Amino acid sequence: MSAKDKAGDQLPEWKRNQAEPGKAVNSHGCPVATLTKSLTVGPRGPILLQDTNLVEHLASFDRERIPERVVHAKGAGAFGYFDVTHDISQYCKASVFERIGKRTPVAVRFSTVGGESGSADSVRDPRGFAMKFYTDDGNWDLVGNNTPIFFIRDPILFPSFIHTQKRNPETHLKDPNMFWDFITLRPETTHQTCFLFSDRGIPDGYRHMNGYGSHTFKLVNDQGNAVYCKFHLKTDQGIKNLPVEKAHKISADDPDYSIHDLYNAISDQKLPSWTMYIQVMSFEEAEKFRWNPFDLTKVWPQSQFPLIPVGKLVLDRNPKNYFAEVEQIAFSPANMVPGIEASPDKMLQGRLFAYTDTHRHRLGANFAQLPVNCPMSIRRTNYSRDGPQSHDVVNGGAPNYFPNSFNGPKETMEADTSSFNVTGDVQRYDSSDDDNFSQVDLFWSKVLQPDERKRLADNIAGHLRNAEGFIQDRAVKNFSQV
Repeated sequence: MSAKDKAGDQLPEWKRNQAEPGKAVNSHGCPVATLTKSLTVGPRGPILLQDTNLVEHLASFDRERIPERVVHAKGAGAFGYFDVTHDISQYCKASVFERIGKRTPVAVRFSTVGGESGSADSVRDPRGFAMKFYTDDGNWDLVGNNTPIFFIRDPILFPSFIHTQKRNPETHLKDPNMFWDFITLRPETTHQTCFLFSDRGIPDGYRHMNGYGSHTFKLVNDQGNAVYCKFHLKTDQGIKNLPVEKAHKISADDPDYSIHDLYNAISDQKLPSWTMYIQVMSFEEAEKFRWNPFDLTKVWPQSQFPLIPVGKLVLDRNPKNYFAEVEQIAFSPANMVPGIEASPDKMLQGRLFAYTDTHRHRLGANFAQLPVNCPMSIRRTNYSRDGPQSHDVVNGGAPNYFPNSFNGPKETMEADTSSFNVTGDVQRYDSSDDDNFSQVDLFWSKVLQPDERKRLADNIAGHLRNAEGFIQDRAVKNFSQV
Protein backbone atom coordinates (compact mmCIF):
# COMPACT_ATOMS: atom_id res chain seq x y z
CA MET A 1 0.00 0.00 0.00
CA SER A 2 1.47 3.33 -1.06
CA ALA A 3 1.79 5.96 1.66
CA LYS A 4 1.08 8.56 -1.02
CA ASP A 5 -2.40 7.42 -1.98
CA LYS A 6 -5.47 9.25 -0.70
CA ALA A 7 -6.08 6.90 2.21
CA GLY A 8 -2.44 6.97 3.32
CA ASP A 9 -2.34 10.75 2.99
CA GLN A 10 -5.41 11.39 5.16
CA LEU A 11 -3.61 12.83 8.21
CA PRO A 12 -1.21 15.09 6.28
CA GLU A 13 -4.18 16.32 4.25
CA TRP A 14 -6.11 17.08 7.43
CA LYS A 15 -3.14 19.02 8.81
CA ARG A 16 -2.87 21.06 5.62
CA ASN A 17 -6.48 22.15 6.08
CA GLN A 18 -5.99 23.29 9.70
CA ALA A 19 -4.52 26.74 10.31
CA GLU A 20 -3.32 25.71 13.76
CA PRO A 21 -4.19 23.18 16.49
CA GLY A 22 -7.46 23.78 18.26
CA LYS A 23 -7.90 23.97 22.04
CA ALA A 24 -8.40 20.63 23.81
CA VAL A 25 -11.57 20.53 25.88
CA ASN A 26 -13.40 17.79 27.75
CA SER A 27 -16.79 16.35 26.84
CA HIS A 28 -18.47 19.30 28.47
CA GLY A 29 -16.45 21.94 26.64
CA CYS A 30 -14.15 22.84 29.56
CA PRO A 31 -10.46 23.45 28.75
CA VAL A 32 -8.07 20.57 29.49
CA ALA A 33 -4.78 21.63 31.10
CA THR A 34 -2.77 18.53 30.22
CA LEU A 35 -3.09 15.41 28.10
CA THR A 36 0.12 13.76 29.34
CA LYS A 37 0.21 14.04 33.15
CA SER A 38 -2.05 12.41 35.76
CA LEU A 39 -2.67 14.09 39.12
CA THR A 40 -0.58 12.27 41.79
CA VAL A 41 0.63 12.66 45.36
CA GLY A 42 4.29 13.42 44.67
CA PRO A 43 6.18 12.31 41.54
CA ARG A 44 5.84 8.62 42.49
CA GLY A 45 2.65 8.81 44.52
CA PRO A 46 -0.77 7.30 43.91
CA ILE A 47 -3.26 8.89 41.52
CA LEU A 48 -6.07 10.97 43.01
CA LEU A 49 -9.68 10.15 42.23
CA GLN A 50 -10.28 13.88 41.88
CA ASP A 51 -8.36 13.82 38.57
CA THR A 52 -11.59 14.06 36.63
CA ASN A 53 -9.72 14.57 33.37
CA LEU A 54 -8.03 11.16 33.76
CA VAL A 55 -11.26 9.48 34.85
CA GLU A 56 -13.13 10.85 31.84
CA HIS A 57 -10.32 9.78 29.52
CA LEU A 58 -10.37 6.19 30.79
CA ALA A 59 -14.13 5.91 31.10
CA SER A 60 -14.61 7.14 27.56
CA PHE A 61 -11.93 4.79 26.24
CA ASP A 62 -13.54 1.84 28.04
CA ARG A 63 -16.73 2.51 26.10
CA GLU A 64 -15.30 3.25 22.65
CA ARG A 65 -16.54 -0.01 21.19
CA ILE A 66 -20.17 -0.93 20.80
CA PRO A 67 -21.22 -4.51 20.03
CA GLU A 68 -20.35 -5.26 16.44
CA ARG A 69 -23.08 -6.37 14.10
CA VAL A 70 -23.84 -10.08 14.42
CA VAL A 71 -23.75 -10.26 10.63
CA HIS A 72 -22.25 -7.73 8.21
CA ALA A 73 -19.78 -6.73 10.94
CA LYS A 74 -17.09 -5.46 8.58
CA GLY A 75 -17.92 -2.87 6.00
CA ALA A 76 -17.23 0.36 4.17
CA GLY A 77 -19.53 3.36 3.86
CA ALA A 78 -19.91 6.35 1.60
CA PHE A 79 -22.40 9.07 0.78
CA GLY A 80 -23.85 10.47 -2.40
CA TYR A 81 -27.09 10.94 -4.24
CA PHE A 82 -29.72 9.22 -6.33
CA ASP A 83 -30.97 10.87 -9.52
CA VAL A 84 -34.20 9.81 -11.24
CA THR A 85 -33.66 9.29 -14.97
CA HIS A 86 -36.90 7.54 -15.94
CA ASP A 87 -40.52 8.05 -14.94
CA ILE A 88 -42.02 5.17 -12.93
CA SER A 89 -44.86 7.16 -11.37
CA GLN A 90 -47.32 4.80 -13.06
CA TYR A 91 -46.11 2.20 -10.54
CA CYS A 92 -45.00 4.17 -7.48
CA LYS A 93 -45.99 7.41 -5.73
CA ALA A 94 -42.88 7.56 -3.51
CA SER A 95 -41.42 11.08 -3.51
CA VAL A 96 -37.95 9.72 -4.28
CA PHE A 97 -39.26 8.77 -7.76
CA GLU A 98 -41.69 11.67 -8.27
CA ARG A 99 -40.09 13.24 -11.35
CA ILE A 100 -37.18 12.89 -13.73
CA GLY A 101 -34.25 14.87 -12.35
CA LYS A 102 -35.29 14.45 -8.69
CA ARG A 103 -32.15 14.14 -6.55
CA THR A 104 -32.15 12.47 -3.13
CA PRO A 105 -29.21 12.25 -0.68
CA VAL A 106 -28.08 8.67 -0.03
CA ALA A 107 -25.85 6.79 2.42
CA VAL A 108 -24.52 3.34 1.45
CA ARG A 109 -22.77 0.65 3.45
CA PHE A 110 -21.10 -2.33 1.80
CA SER A 111 -20.02 -5.31 3.88
CA THR A 112 -18.99 -8.90 4.11
CA VAL A 113 -21.56 -11.12 5.83
CA GLY A 114 -19.94 -13.82 7.93
CA GLY A 115 -16.62 -12.33 9.04
CA GLU A 116 -15.87 -10.32 12.15
CA SER A 117 -14.88 -6.67 12.10
CA GLY A 118 -11.19 -7.51 11.69
CA SER A 119 -11.58 -10.15 8.97
CA ALA A 120 -10.22 -9.86 5.44
CA ASP A 121 -12.24 -8.21 2.69
CA SER A 122 -11.27 -10.68 -0.03
CA VAL A 123 -12.93 -13.81 1.37
CA ARG A 124 -15.59 -15.90 -0.34
CA ASP A 125 -18.76 -14.50 1.17
CA PRO A 126 -21.92 -12.70 0.08
CA ARG A 127 -21.59 -8.92 0.22
CA GLY A 128 -24.08 -6.59 1.85
CA PHE A 129 -25.35 -3.63 -0.17
CA ALA A 130 -27.43 -1.37 2.11
CA MET A 131 -28.81 2.01 1.03
CA LYS A 132 -30.48 4.78 3.03
CA PHE A 133 -32.40 7.30 0.92
CA TYR A 134 -33.04 10.54 2.84
CA THR A 135 -36.33 11.28 1.06
CA ASP A 136 -38.83 14.12 1.51
CA ASP A 137 -41.14 11.66 3.27
CA GLY A 138 -38.55 10.22 5.65
CA ASN A 139 -35.87 7.59 5.30
CA TRP A 140 -36.26 4.66 2.92
CA ASP A 141 -33.81 1.81 3.51
CA LEU A 142 -33.18 -0.67 0.72
CA VAL A 143 -31.17 -3.34 2.52
CA GLY A 144 -29.88 -6.01 0.18
CA ASN A 145 -26.91 -8.04 -1.01
CA ASN A 146 -24.82 -8.46 -4.14
CA THR A 147 -26.91 -11.50 -5.08
CA PRO A 148 -30.58 -11.48 -6.12
CA ILE A 149 -31.35 -14.53 -3.95
CA PHE A 150 -30.58 -15.92 -0.49
CA PHE A 151 -29.90 -19.30 1.13
CA ILE A 152 -33.22 -19.81 2.91
CA ARG A 153 -36.87 -18.82 2.50
CA ASP A 154 -38.15 -19.01 6.08
CA PRO A 155 -36.76 -16.59 8.72
CA ILE A 156 -36.99 -19.14 11.53
CA LEU A 157 -33.90 -20.77 9.96
CA PHE A 158 -31.87 -17.56 9.88
CA PRO A 159 -30.19 -17.79 13.32
CA SER A 160 -29.14 -21.38 12.65
CA PHE A 161 -27.86 -20.52 9.19
CA ILE A 162 -25.76 -17.63 10.49
CA HIS A 163 -24.38 -19.82 13.29
CA THR A 164 -23.02 -22.17 10.61
CA GLN A 165 -21.22 -19.23 8.97
CA LYS A 166 -19.61 -18.20 12.23
CA ARG A 167 -17.40 -20.15 14.66
CA ASN A 168 -17.74 -23.52 16.33
CA PRO A 169 -18.84 -22.78 19.93
CA GLU A 170 -16.16 -25.09 21.38
CA THR A 171 -13.16 -24.69 19.06
CA HIS A 172 -13.90 -21.06 18.09
CA LEU A 173 -12.89 -21.99 14.54
CA LYS A 174 -14.76 -21.87 11.25
CA ASP A 175 -16.11 -25.39 10.78
CA PRO A 176 -16.80 -26.90 7.32
CA ASN A 177 -18.90 -29.60 8.97
CA MET A 178 -21.27 -26.97 10.37
CA PHE A 179 -21.48 -25.18 7.03
CA TRP A 180 -22.04 -28.18 4.80
CA ASP A 181 -24.22 -30.09 7.26
CA PHE A 182 -26.78 -27.27 7.25
CA ILE A 183 -26.43 -26.62 3.50
CA THR A 184 -27.02 -30.25 2.58
CA LEU A 185 -29.92 -30.69 5.01
CA ARG A 186 -31.68 -27.68 3.49
CA PRO A 187 -31.52 -28.15 -0.30
CA GLU A 188 -33.16 -24.75 -0.93
CA THR A 189 -29.67 -23.35 -0.23
CA THR A 190 -28.32 -24.89 -3.45
CA HIS A 191 -29.07 -21.87 -5.65
CA GLN A 192 -27.27 -19.33 -3.47
CA THR A 193 -24.50 -21.80 -2.70
CA CYS A 194 -23.73 -22.05 -6.42
CA PHE A 195 -23.67 -18.25 -6.66
CA LEU A 196 -21.33 -18.12 -3.66
CA PHE A 197 -18.85 -20.64 -5.07
CA SER A 198 -18.93 -19.13 -8.56
CA ASP A 199 -16.59 -16.35 -9.65
CA ARG A 200 -18.95 -13.76 -8.16
CA GLY A 201 -18.35 -15.18 -4.69
CA ILE A 202 -15.25 -12.94 -4.40
CA PRO A 203 -15.96 -9.49 -5.91
CA ASP A 204 -13.01 -7.26 -6.78
CA GLY A 205 -13.87 -4.62 -4.19
CA TYR A 206 -17.26 -3.06 -3.65
CA ARG A 207 -17.29 -0.90 -6.78
CA HIS A 208 -17.41 -3.84 -9.18
CA MET A 209 -20.45 -5.70 -7.91
CA ASN A 210 -24.19 -5.35 -8.38
CA GLY A 211 -26.70 -4.70 -5.61
CA TYR A 212 -30.15 -6.19 -5.21
CA GLY A 213 -33.09 -5.52 -2.92
CA SER A 214 -33.48 -9.31 -3.30
CA HIS A 215 -36.92 -9.42 -1.67
CA THR A 216 -40.20 -8.85 -3.41
CA PHE A 217 -41.70 -5.49 -2.46
CA LYS A 218 -44.97 -3.79 -3.29
CA LEU A 219 -45.17 -0.49 -5.19
CA VAL A 220 -48.30 1.67 -4.93
CA ASN A 221 -49.14 4.60 -7.23
CA ASP A 222 -51.12 7.73 -6.42
CA GLN A 223 -54.32 6.01 -7.54
CA GLY A 224 -53.84 3.29 -4.95
CA ASN A 225 -53.01 0.64 -7.55
CA ALA A 226 -50.31 -1.81 -6.50
CA VAL A 227 -47.82 -4.12 -8.21
CA TYR A 228 -45.06 -6.36 -6.92
CA CYS A 229 -41.48 -5.26 -7.54
CA LYS A 230 -37.83 -6.26 -7.29
CA PHE A 231 -34.99 -3.69 -7.17
CA HIS A 232 -31.71 -4.12 -9.06
CA LEU A 233 -28.61 -1.89 -9.04
CA LYS A 234 -26.13 -2.66 -11.82
CA THR A 235 -22.56 -1.44 -11.39
CA ASP A 236 -21.49 1.10 -14.01
CA GLN A 237 -17.87 0.09 -13.40
CA GLY A 238 -18.53 -3.41 -14.74
CA ILE A 239 -18.46 -6.71 -12.88
CA LYS A 240 -14.98 -7.74 -11.74
CA ASN A 241 -14.11 -10.68 -9.52
CA LEU A 242 -10.91 -11.85 -7.84
CA PRO A 243 -9.29 -15.16 -8.81
CA VAL A 244 -8.87 -17.42 -5.78
CA GLU A 245 -5.08 -17.19 -5.71
CA LYS A 246 -5.09 -13.38 -5.92
CA ALA A 247 -7.78 -13.15 -3.23
CA HIS A 248 -5.67 -15.28 -0.87
CA LYS A 249 -2.64 -13.03 -1.45
CA ILE A 250 -4.68 -9.87 -0.87
CA SER A 251 -6.02 -11.32 2.39
CA ALA A 252 -2.44 -11.27 3.70
CA ASP A 253 -1.10 -8.15 2.01
CA ASP A 254 -4.10 -5.82 2.25
CA PRO A 255 -6.93 -7.30 4.35
CA ASP A 256 -8.83 -4.00 4.08
CA TYR A 257 -8.62 -4.07 0.30
CA SER A 258 -12.25 -3.20 -0.44
CA ILE A 259 -12.43 -0.36 2.09
CA HIS A 260 -9.12 0.98 0.78
CA ASP A 261 -10.28 0.77 -2.85
CA LEU A 262 -13.60 2.55 -2.24
CA TYR A 263 -12.04 5.35 -0.19
CA ASN A 264 -9.34 6.09 -2.77
CA ALA A 265 -11.72 5.94 -5.74
CA ILE A 266 -13.98 8.61 -4.20
CA SER A 267 -11.01 10.72 -3.07
CA ASP A 268 -9.58 10.56 -6.60
CA GLN A 269 -12.98 11.62 -8.01
CA LYS A 270 -13.41 8.28 -9.78
CA LEU A 271 -16.94 8.32 -8.44
CA PRO A 272 -18.55 4.87 -8.35
CA SER A 273 -22.09 4.64 -9.65
CA TRP A 274 -24.86 2.13 -10.18
CA THR A 275 -27.94 2.18 -12.42
CA MET A 276 -31.20 1.24 -10.70
CA TYR A 277 -33.79 -0.93 -12.40
CA ILE A 278 -37.03 -2.50 -11.26
CA GLN A 279 -38.89 -5.62 -12.28
CA VAL A 280 -42.67 -5.40 -12.04
CA MET A 281 -45.20 -8.20 -11.63
CA SER A 282 -48.95 -7.68 -11.45
CA PHE A 283 -51.02 -9.38 -8.78
CA GLU A 284 -52.65 -11.47 -11.52
CA GLU A 285 -49.27 -12.59 -12.84
CA ALA A 286 -48.20 -13.47 -9.31
CA GLU A 287 -51.20 -15.76 -8.93
CA LYS A 288 -50.24 -17.67 -12.09
CA PHE A 289 -46.43 -17.53 -11.78
CA ARG A 290 -44.65 -20.87 -12.07
CA TRP A 291 -42.79 -20.29 -8.81
CA ASN A 292 -43.76 -18.62 -5.57
CA PRO A 293 -42.97 -14.97 -6.42
CA PHE A 294 -42.15 -14.29 -2.75
CA ASP A 295 -39.54 -17.07 -2.48
CA LEU A 296 -36.17 -15.45 -1.71
CA THR A 297 -34.26 -18.46 -3.09
CA LYS A 298 -35.54 -17.74 -6.61
CA VAL A 299 -35.30 -14.97 -9.21
CA TRP A 300 -37.90 -13.56 -11.58
CA PRO A 301 -36.77 -14.37 -15.15
CA GLN A 302 -35.88 -11.14 -16.92
CA SER A 303 -37.20 -12.57 -20.18
CA GLN A 304 -40.66 -12.57 -18.60
CA PHE A 305 -40.27 -9.54 -16.32
CA PRO A 306 -37.78 -7.21 -18.05
CA LEU A 307 -35.65 -4.64 -16.26
CA ILE A 308 -37.17 -1.14 -16.24
CA PRO A 309 -34.62 1.69 -15.78
CA VAL A 310 -35.23 4.10 -12.90
CA GLY A 311 -32.19 6.19 -12.03
CA LYS A 312 -28.56 6.43 -11.03
CA LEU A 313 -26.85 6.11 -7.65
CA VAL A 314 -23.56 8.02 -7.31
CA LEU A 315 -21.17 8.04 -4.33
CA ASP A 316 -19.17 11.26 -4.02
CA ARG A 317 -18.20 11.63 -0.33
CA ASN A 318 -16.21 9.50 2.07
CA PRO A 319 -17.24 9.43 5.73
CA LYS A 320 -15.76 12.21 7.84
CA ASN A 321 -15.81 9.96 10.90
CA TYR A 322 -16.11 6.22 10.32
CA PHE A 323 -17.56 5.40 13.73
CA ALA A 324 -20.22 8.12 13.68
CA GLU A 325 -21.27 7.71 10.07
CA VAL A 326 -20.65 4.04 9.22
CA GLU A 327 -20.42 2.01 12.41
CA GLN A 328 -23.48 3.76 13.86
CA ILE A 329 -25.58 3.88 10.70
CA ALA A 330 -28.62 1.65 11.12
CA PHE A 331 -30.48 0.16 8.15
CA SER A 332 -33.78 -1.65 8.33
CA PRO A 333 -36.13 -2.88 5.59
CA ALA A 334 -38.92 -1.75 7.93
CA ASN A 335 -38.07 1.83 6.95
CA MET A 336 -40.43 2.23 4.00
CA VAL A 337 -41.93 5.47 2.74
CA PRO A 338 -45.41 5.95 1.24
CA GLY A 339 -45.51 4.16 -2.12
CA ILE A 340 -43.22 1.31 -1.06
CA GLU A 341 -44.65 -1.51 1.03
CA ALA A 342 -43.93 -5.05 2.19
CA SER A 343 -44.99 -8.15 0.30
CA PRO A 344 -45.82 -11.59 1.78
CA ASP A 345 -42.13 -12.56 1.38
CA LYS A 346 -41.52 -14.56 4.58
CA MET A 347 -37.87 -13.55 4.89
CA LEU A 348 -38.77 -9.89 4.44
CA GLN A 349 -41.47 -10.20 7.09
CA GLY A 350 -38.90 -11.59 9.54
CA ARG A 351 -36.38 -8.85 8.73
CA LEU A 352 -38.96 -6.12 9.35
CA PHE A 353 -38.67 -7.00 13.04
CA ALA A 354 -35.13 -8.30 13.36
CA TYR A 355 -33.18 -5.37 11.96
CA THR A 356 -34.80 -2.66 14.05
CA ASP A 357 -34.61 -4.90 17.10
CA THR A 358 -30.87 -5.44 16.73
CA HIS A 359 -30.31 -1.68 16.41
CA ARG A 360 -32.06 -1.10 19.73
CA HIS A 361 -29.74 -3.68 21.28
CA ARG A 362 -26.54 -2.50 19.60
CA LEU A 363 -27.00 1.27 19.57
CA GLY A 364 -29.70 1.89 22.17
CA ALA A 365 -33.36 2.83 22.18
CA ASN A 366 -32.70 6.22 20.57
CA PHE A 367 -30.51 5.05 17.68
CA ALA A 368 -32.77 6.94 15.25
CA GLN A 369 -31.68 10.24 16.86
CA LEU A 370 -28.07 9.75 15.76
CA PRO A 371 -27.37 12.28 12.97
CA VAL A 372 -26.60 9.67 10.31
CA ASN A 373 -29.93 7.96 11.00
CA CYS A 374 -32.07 11.11 11.14
CA PRO A 375 -34.27 12.16 8.22
CA MET A 376 -32.90 15.25 6.50
CA SER A 377 -36.00 16.94 5.10
CA ILE A 378 -38.56 16.61 7.89
CA ARG A 379 -38.75 17.10 11.66
CA ARG A 380 -39.10 13.97 13.80
CA THR A 381 -42.41 14.88 15.43
CA ASN A 382 -43.95 11.93 17.27
CA TYR A 383 -45.00 10.71 20.71
CA SER A 384 -41.88 8.72 21.62
CA ARG A 385 -39.95 10.24 24.48
CA ASP A 386 -36.91 9.90 26.71
CA GLY A 387 -34.82 6.78 27.16
CA PRO A 388 -31.02 6.54 27.31
CA GLN A 389 -28.99 9.06 25.32
CA SER A 390 -32.04 10.98 24.12
CA HIS A 391 -31.28 14.41 22.72
CA ASP A 392 -34.74 15.12 21.40
CA VAL A 393 -35.25 18.88 21.46
CA VAL A 394 -37.53 18.95 18.42
CA ASN A 395 -40.65 17.89 20.28
CA GLY A 396 -39.90 20.16 23.23
CA GLY A 397 -43.03 20.87 25.25
CA ALA A 398 -45.37 19.29 22.72
CA PRO A 399 -47.92 16.81 24.11
CA ASN A 400 -46.50 13.32 24.64
CA TYR A 401 -49.86 11.60 24.31
CA PHE A 402 -52.47 11.12 21.58
CA PRO A 403 -55.23 12.06 21.05
CA ASN A 404 -54.79 15.53 22.51
CA SER A 405 -56.32 19.02 22.27
CA PHE A 406 -53.05 20.95 22.13
CA ASN A 407 -51.87 20.74 18.53
CA GLY A 408 -49.70 17.65 18.92
CA PRO A 409 -48.63 15.85 15.73
CA LYS A 410 -51.62 14.58 13.80
CA GLU A 411 -52.16 11.46 11.71
CA THR A 412 -51.41 11.46 7.99
CA MET A 413 -53.93 9.19 6.35
CA GLU A 414 -52.21 9.55 2.94
CA ALA A 415 -49.34 7.51 4.39
CA ASP A 416 -51.55 4.51 5.17
CA THR A 417 -50.68 1.26 3.42
CA SER A 418 -52.76 -0.11 0.59
CA SER A 419 -55.40 -2.69 1.41
CA PHE A 420 -54.92 -6.32 0.47
CA ASN A 421 -56.77 -9.59 0.92
CA VAL A 422 -55.40 -12.45 2.98
CA THR A 423 -56.81 -15.97 2.86
CA GLY A 424 -55.58 -19.37 4.01
CA ASP A 425 -55.39 -21.64 6.99
CA VAL A 426 -53.11 -20.59 9.82
CA GLN A 427 -50.49 -23.30 10.29
CA ARG A 428 -46.74 -23.90 9.98
CA TYR A 429 -46.16 -24.76 6.33
CA ASP A 430 -43.12 -26.80 5.30
CA SER A 431 -41.39 -25.11 2.37
CA SER A 432 -38.25 -27.28 2.36
CA ASP A 433 -39.10 -29.02 -0.93
CA ASP A 434 -40.51 -26.11 -2.93
CA ASP A 435 -38.67 -26.73 -6.24
CA ASN A 436 -35.12 -26.32 -5.00
CA PHE A 437 -33.22 -27.17 -8.18
CA SER A 438 -34.86 -26.01 -11.43
CA GLN A 439 -33.53 -22.44 -11.20
CA VAL A 440 -30.10 -23.72 -10.23
CA ASP A 441 -30.16 -25.81 -13.41
CA LEU A 442 -30.85 -22.63 -15.41
CA PHE A 443 -27.97 -20.88 -13.64
CA TRP A 444 -25.61 -23.77 -14.45
CA SER A 445 -26.71 -24.34 -18.04
CA LYS A 446 -27.70 -20.86 -19.25
CA VAL A 447 -25.66 -18.36 -17.19
CA LEU A 448 -22.28 -19.99 -16.58
CA GLN A 449 -19.72 -20.60 -19.31
CA PRO A 450 -17.79 -23.92 -19.37
CA ASP A 451 -14.70 -22.42 -17.69
CA GLU A 452 -16.92 -20.83 -15.01
CA ARG A 453 -18.59 -24.19 -14.35
CA LYS A 454 -15.21 -25.80 -13.82
CA ARG A 455 -14.14 -23.12 -11.35
CA LEU A 456 -17.45 -23.47 -9.52
CA ALA A 457 -16.96 -27.22 -9.14
CA ASP A 458 -13.33 -26.75 -8.08
CA ASN A 459 -14.29 -24.14 -5.48
CA ILE A 460 -16.99 -26.35 -4.01
CA ALA A 461 -14.70 -29.37 -3.92
CA GLY A 462 -11.90 -27.39 -2.28
CA HIS A 463 -14.18 -26.38 0.58
CA LEU A 464 -16.31 -29.52 0.84
CA ARG A 465 -13.29 -31.84 1.12
CA ASN A 466 -12.86 -30.72 4.75
CA ALA A 467 -16.33 -31.97 5.75
CA GLU A 468 -17.22 -35.47 6.96
CA GLY A 469 -17.69 -38.15 4.30
CA PHE A 470 -21.42 -38.62 4.92
CA ILE A 471 -21.93 -34.87 4.49
CA GLN A 472 -19.93 -34.96 1.24
CA ASP A 473 -22.18 -37.77 -0.01
CA ARG A 474 -25.27 -35.75 0.82
CA ALA A 475 -23.85 -32.69 -0.97
CA VAL A 476 -23.07 -34.72 -4.10
CA LYS A 477 -26.62 -36.09 -4.04
CA ASN A 478 -28.04 -32.57 -3.86
CA PHE A 479 -25.79 -31.16 -6.60
CA SER A 480 -26.52 -34.15 -8.83
CA GLN A 481 -30.14 -33.00 -9.01
CA VAL A 482 -29.06 -29.81 -10.77
